[in-house]
Amino acid sequence: MPPLMYLAVVVFLFGAVIGSFLNVCIYRLPLDQSIVSPGSRCMSCGAAVRWFDNVPIISWLLLRGRCRGCGAAFSIRYPLVELLTACLLLLLFLRFGLTVPFFIYSLLVAALIVVTFIDFDHQIIPDEISLPGVGLGFLASFFLPEPGWLSSLLGIVVGWGSLALVFYSYLWLTGREGMGGGDAKLLAMLGAFLGLKAVPFIIFTSSLVGTVAGLSIMALQRKGRHLAIPFGPYLALGAVLYIFYGPQLINWYLHLGK
Repeated sequence: MPPLMYLAVVVFLFGAVIGSFLNVCIYRLPLDQSIVSPGSRCMSCGAAVRWFDNVPIISWLLLRGRCRGCGAAFSIRYPLVELLTACLLLLLFLRFGLTVPFFIYSLLVAALIVVTFIDFDHQIIPDEISLPGVGLGFLASFFLPEPGWLSSLLGIVVGWGSLALVFYSYLWLTGREGMGGGDAKLLAMLGAFLGLKAVPFIIFTSSLVGTVAGLSIMALQRKGRHLAIPFGPYLALGAVLYIFYGPQLINWYLHLGK
């Protein structure tokens, strides 16, 4: 097997293992439970999941998504999160190789996966992820070729400020909360990791996709305009798109019509 292919397989398997841990974070963080102990257990019978039943993706398939002891169903989300994490880390490896950007962006992508599924389930974005993420993103800017520490700092300020302005303006005009304050903190984290240039791209992309998705959901569910739709997952999608295609798409847009 060629060395590159061997490394790609290792990265994929490593990503699946990380995805298994992210499943724990997704379930336990909103409940203020430890993500370290106890080990994985069946939510129905309380039996501990043995190591050979906790192999990412494979164990779920072999057990047909059920507990070995009581037969209770395990959500298909578990292998999907593991597969998603493995695929994204593999794509990052193919894009950046085993470099500093690969490890930094892998950390960011892992955090965004947790944020996405927690926001879908509970419509919250845990401060335990976004606030330390701001500091880590700024620190990472000293080790990345781009965006640089100044762009990272400006990304934090503009990222938080732009959505905070929307949040407080809507609250003042309507007396209701619209976009959550957690979205502003998340965008500040994304600005820290990806820099000032990424912020408008992420806002535009997430707003476009979120609007289309929201209108589609309201049409399918026949609910009114006050249907609560989490925005964090769309911010996360915009960030991932920026990592892979952002500079190229921005450059293409700036040269339209020239």
